[in-house]
Amino acid sequence: MTEPKKGSKESISETTKTYLLECYIGLAYGRKKEIISKTLQKGLAQEEDSLTLLSRVEKTFFKKNDDQFSNDWLRGTPDIIHILPEGKKIIRDIKTSWDIFTFFNAKVSQINKDYWFQLQVYMDLTGAETAFLDYCLVNTPPALIESEKRKFLWNQGIVNPNDDVEMEAFAVIEKNCLFDDIPMTERIHTKVIERNQDDINRLHDRIIQCREYMNETFN
Repeated sequence: MTEPKKGSKESISETTKTYLLECYIGLAYGRKKEIISKTLQKGLAQEEDSLTLLSRVEKTFFKKNDDQFSNDWLRGTPDIIHILPEGKKIIRDIKTSWDIFTFFNAKVSQINKDYWFQLQVYMDLTGAETAFLDYCLVNTPPALIESEKRKFLWNQGIVNPNDDVEMEAFAVIEKNCLFDDIPMTERIHTKVIERNQDDINRLHDRIIQCREYMNETFN
């Protein structure tokens, strides 16, 4: 949904064009450009822990949704589709924070634009009117903690960690990756996003523009 530069005659931005090029290469040649960050790795590995944390704090059993939805413009798989007792449908999307600093930064910041549109997509696909963006702070997997320790050693040029300085650094890394000492209720914060039909219509229009660009460029 990035807009073209002011004054540009293009209907879509250069950022969007780059993404569409990657889509074309993936579809035409079976190559996918992947950037796997530690944040993404933790999010994938700890999704179940975050879901469990949310369920325990909310005192509600939330089941992971595995069904993909689609319409003429969009497709997606919401994390949770929850039906309230009165029949109202709620979308919940879990974001597993890397550490306590990113967790609180998200809490005090405006809603991430990408997440905003992601939730609008889910509401469009499911007919929901309200979506919750749930940020969860759960322990980092041991493999990623060890990776952080190796990264520290590499950056410091240390081959054999065997003194108190390295051990103290490892203790800090572990403390920054483990959160069982913090009450569960303080390890979740939620932002509420209401359905915005104008933004959904903008999404539909942008998809049409992208399809037109793809047809003109690659056919």
